[in-house]
Amino acid sequence: MTVIAIDGPAGSGKSTLAKHLARVLGFVFLDTGAMYRALALAAHRAGIAPDDEPRLTELAQHIEIRFTIDGDEQRVLLGEEDVSEAIRTPEISDLASRISVYSGVRRAMVALQRALAAQSEGVVAEGRDTTTVVFPEATLKIYLDASPQERARRRQHQLQQQGIEVPYEQLLQQILERDTRDASRPDSPLRIAPDAVVVQNDGWTKEQTFEYVLKLCRERLGEKV
Repeated sequence: MTVIAIDGPAGSGKSTLAKHLARVLGFVFLDTGAMYRALALAAHRAGIAPDDEPRLTELAQHIEIRFTIDGDEQRVLLGEEDVSEAIRTPEISDLASRISVYSGVRRAMVALQRALAAQSEGVVAEGRDTTTVVFPEATLKIYLDASPQERARRRQHQLQQQGIEVPYEQLLQQILERDTRDASRPDSPLRIAPDAVVVQNDGWTKEQTFEYVLKLCRERLGEKV
């Protein structure tokens, strides 16, 4: 199995990059962040508190999350329900960050991520620990980064396109808080793998980021792509 793993902080453009790479390379896109958001949505609906580690762990061990393709779009299914839009709200994203700090939750989700990836010959995976924990033997590891200010601006633009207005200062604060949680959690903190290629894309367009990383993929994978 060929795995391209992409890590980085919230708002660095990992999902957009991974989705485009998977489409061009003919690989499966494994959106690990969407999986944690789906878990957060399920927990929210079940009334499970963000600090109830035992119930969250149990939920993660039994949750049914999968991906399906609808035209050119990959959809996220929670059981049989399409939750692709429901998991993208700021509230659910923040909750996903809070519940993902628990070791039991992470172990269950990593097992599910590996099981989904094992069904394919080529995978592009993105998240916070795909290069360090989920796929430590990945063929190519990318750490995609941008300044908090840049990421807040991108997030605001993304939400505006969805008809959601959130003040820039609020989004920046959320990103800074999430960065702290991701980097300081005791289990699988966000960090740069020693063999990862760091891509700092402040001021880059999505197209520039994609072309640069695609070049790295072709250099590493050779005839496979």
